[in-house]
Parts: sequence; C-alpha cells; structure tokens
Amino acid sequence: MPSNHEGFIDLSTVLELERELQTAQCRCDTDRLTDLLAEDFTEVGASGTVWNKSSILDLLASEDPVEIEVLELSGRAISRDFALLQWISQRAGMRARRTSLWRRTESGWESVHHQGTPLR
Repeated sequence: MPSNHEGFIDLSTVLELERELQTAQCRCDTDRLTDLLAEDFTEVGASGTVWNKSSILDLLASEDPVEIEVLELSGRAISRDFALLQWISQRAGMRARRTSLWRRTESGWESVHHQGTPLR
C-alpha cells in the first residue's frame, strides 16, 4: 500500500488536522473537537490513562488551553479510509512519542485512536 501522498489518500489533509488538534485554539473549542473526534474515539495517554470521547472532552474543557509542539510528524495510508500518523509531542518540557489513527467518513476525517508514550 502506498505510504506517501499518492494512491489511496491525500495525507496532507490528515496531517493538517492532527496539527490543528494540538493547537490551544482547537483544544478549547468543544464544537470543533466534537467534529474531529470519532464517537468511538479512544486514547491511551502518556500518563497511562485511558480516555473516551466524552472523558477527553470533559478534560480539555477543564484545562487551560495550551499549545502542544508537534515534531517529526509523518503518516502513511493504511487503506483508502484509514491513515496512521506518528509524531513527537513537546509540552512543558515533557516529550512523548505519539500515534494517531484517523478514519475517513462521509463528512470528513475523524480521529479514532490516539496513544502517547513518554520519552525519557
């Protein structure tokens, strides 16, 4: 399967959405987050905590919005409707290796799963 911009999907759109999710503006916009996170969204955070869509929306609504630096963002097509992204986050001096799974729907792309593993 192709692992670049040619073939099944245009990865640039998904990469842009992943970057958007890490901005302070997006993280404090519940309507935008609701659009970008799938109903069956799950996350295993760098802390080891497991989140679903409802719990992550609650968490982000209670936090002060913060920008997360996105480093070394890359992605590959898994199929016509799924893309796997990998990157490193940097926030408040802490770094984590991140992986996100995105799914294309009739209304656009949505994040289905996200995982963070702390880097030491």
